[in-house]
Amino acid sequence: MQYFFYLIVIVLLVSGIIAAAKKGKKEEDPKECEVCISNLEKIEMLVPANKRSDKAAIEKATGTHCTLSGFGSDWKPNPALTSPKDVKMCYIFEPIKKSISTPFATGMPKKKVCQRLKKENPEICEIKYPLKVEKKAGEKINYTKMRVKELKTLLDQRGVKCVGCSEKSDFVKKCEETEHLDL
Repeated sequence: MQYFFYLIVIVLLVSGIIAAAKKGKKEEDPKECEVCISNLEKIEMLVPANKRSDKAAIEKATGTHCTLSGFGSDWKPNPALTSPKDVKMCYIFEPIKKSISTPFATGMPKKKVCQRLKKENPEICEIKYPLKVEKKAGEKINYTKMRVKELKTLLDQRGVKCVGCSEKSDFVKKCEETEHLDL
């Protein structure tokens, strides 16, 4: 009987530890490495299907996607890059083409490639596209449904400082006041 009691206690402890471990894991940001992944997908489209494992072809495609001319301080981005975030990512990619082509050639998923590059340069996964707030004509944006982090990002993109904002309602009010500013 005592053995049975100890067995139940051990099972409960183990299940409690497993539940705590699952709960303790941080939620993954869905926008993490989005600019890196997007650019790697565009580079992949430039590589012919029969050369996807050829490192030289991948490096050449990276150069084609990112560079108009030059290197280092003379580097000029490809005019086809419409977003400043893509230009910044290409500026980071240019000197590390070999580090990109090696895992890329093995068929590693793009998110894993970005996370591997993140170990060398943490800025790679911190670059994110601007937050898009879509509204239909005649409708108001419901800022109360957004998270405080998103509200702060939105205000930052508008170039507005929210001095004295401590509550979510303060950030919502400031977003509504600055709605007329372009992103």
